[in-house]
Amino acid sequence: MNKNCRVVGMGSKLVGCGSAIPTLSISNDNLSKIVETSDEWIAARTGIRNRRVLSGDETLRGLSIQAAQRALEMAQVKAEDVDLVLLCTSTPDDLFGGAAQVLTEVGCTNAFGFDITAACSGFIVGLITATRFIKGGGIRNVLVVGADALSKFVDWTDRGTCILFGDAAGAVLVQACSADEDGLLGFCVQSDGNGQKHLNAATSNDESILSNTNGVPGFPPKKATYSCIQMNGKEVFRFAVRCVPQSIEKALEEAGLPASSIDWLLLHQANQRIIDAAASRLDIPSDKIISNLANYGNTSAASIPLALDEAVRSGKVKTGDIIAASGFGAGLTWGSAIVKWG
Repeated sequence: MNKNCRVVGMGSKLVGCGSAIPTLSISNDNLSKIVETSDEWIAARTGIRNRRVLSGDETLRGLSIQAAQRALEMAQVKAEDVDLVLLCTSTPDDLFGGAAQVLTEVGCTNAFGFDITAACSGFIVGLITATRFIKGGGIRNVLVVGADALSKFVDWTDRGTCILFGDAAGAVLVQACSADEDGLLGFCVQSDGNGQKHLNAATSNDESILSNTNGVPGFPPKKATYSCIQMNGKEVFRFAVRCVPQSIEKALEEAGLPASSIDWLLLHQANQRIIDAAASRLDIPSDKIISNLANYGNTSAASIPLALDEAVRSGKVKTGDIIAASGFGAGLTWGSAIVKWG
């Protein structure tokens, strides 16, 4: 068959994953020297003990490249055979996004790429988007990279938020397969802009850099900058424990599967209490929960592929396992996907 021939209606399967983390590890004890807190206080409320933070010459682009390369290596797919690269991030190194730079550095010479911004739901949105391009666009290989560096937007004097976030990147290679082998069994994505007030990093305006405006009122516009992350923790918790189980149930309904069919529950790694509450509402036992939150904190769009990569490489997740994955966060956005690994 002609390599460039597009076949629509294909299924999708996850055939490789990879991840990358910064070298600098910041413990709860380290944070206790900056703000009034302690290891016990943070761990009891969040489940987090350490997080990784970009330092020196490290960049989010660099982490994304490493994660993508490792996913390709596991999948045994050449970079030039990748058709599409989706960079799911809210914190690119460049205002205009980073997918094009990532695909170029990885060597995906035949691929198109673009960024997806959906905060901590970004990876789930990217994963679903990849399968739609395969099904409707007839492409064969899609790299989905979830990467964020929220440490750049944290107020390190605010103990309510600085204890939560870390930096990382994770990636999966989604590949076309026959429709009867489709690994995306069901999904659900939702948004509610009314909740933006509970979690945001809004733009603010600096003073104009020009003193002479030639008498034109309001011109030129003031330089825009982003504020630090603002979060109402109680409201975000209520939102997550209510909406995440409902979202997974809708995805399971689409898949025609009961909750008992789930081999692994893989939620966005935001807070261990949220993860445990969602598992309880779905009646999923603790030994079926994938969590690495203690080591990395909330890495936003990177958290799901980072945890997945560790679970696959450790032998926990095996070919054919059914995973209920769900992301949730700013926007507000949330989404779930029932996927089969391999």
